[in-house]
Amino acid sequence: MSPKRPDDPELSHRLSRRSALGVTAGAGAAALLGLPAGNAAAAPRARQPRTPMVRGFTSRFAEVNGTRLHYVTGGQGDPLVLLPGWPRTWYQFHKIMPPLARRYRVIAPDLRGMGDSDKPAGGYDKKTMARDIHELLRALGHSQAYVAGEDIGSMVAHSFAANHPEATRKVALWETGHPTEIFNDLRMLPQPGQPAPWWFAFNQLAQLPEQLLEGRFRFIVDWLIDFQGGDPRAFSEEARAIYAAAYNTPDAIRGGNGWYQTFQQDIADLKDYPVLTMPLLGIGGKYYELLRAQLEGLAADARYVELKGAGHYLAEERPDGIVRELTAFFA
Repeated sequence: MSPKRPDDPELSHRLSRRSALGVTAGAGAAALLGLPAGNAAAAPRARQPRTPMVRGFTSRFAEVNGTRLHYVTGGQGDPLVLLPGWPRTWYQFHKIMPPLARRYRVIAPDLRGMGDSDKPAGGYDKKTMARDIHELLRALGHSQAYVAGEDIGSMVAHSFAANHPEATRKVALWETGHPTEIFNDLRMLPQPGQPAPWWFAFNQLAQLPEQLLEGRFRFIVDWLIDFQGGDPRAFSEEARAIYAAAYNTPDAIRGGNGWYQTFQQDIADLKDYPVLTMPLLGIGGKYYELLRAQLEGLAADARYVELKGAGHYLAEERPDGIVRELTAFFA
């Protein structure tokens, strides 16, 4: 059975059915729900699922860099930090954490603005977020760590390595690199063979995303998985509901948008960063070529792996491949 793609009749029917229920992200959503324009607070709310704990791991909190971070940790060995992306939480690593914990002390935080971590008004540039993680490591008694990240977490991982090289043993990035001038060249309208991340622009907006998406974030989660995932079946109903619940409030939507609204600051910061000298692994699926282009000239010891046929969410779509590549690289 092949994964559902945008032209799949069954998928199209499912999306059409969602539209008929009046919960598409747009100005017409409020009207279809019988709400005043821009008023999402009265939208019906789905049950908020509780994120299950991965066996062998514990949930904790730490006050670092002026904010409160939530993190999950387990396993034995050298510390390995896993940094998640949008629109997900630490839970995106739930498939790869147990096998990695056989070799490493795994630390999977919710980034600033994510999940059970604080959602302050600012500090969403990747340099500040990298400092959050550095202070978390120090609070846990670690002077060095292996650092890995996916999506937004990949950007923070790169910034961590650039700003705290003495604390970085090796760094692994997948499915996007640190913001570069390439982001300024991405087209608004889809081009054949080119990324068209419309959410980059949408997440730049102030207030409107919260007004449209509060209580309705499940539709963003489903769209991204169904259209960006190499195999949407890799995401359980439970996982989809967990991610939607994590972003269903105005503060959570605003926090996630903050990671995108600081891209120009991130691009400016990158110009002052040194070339990374520690070993770097870049892993790509859907955006393999973009990742390589972003990293060009930024790392002296880089190697690359393409997981052919994969989508964007590799930790959940290709957990065996990610575990294999990380353990080989960090070894």
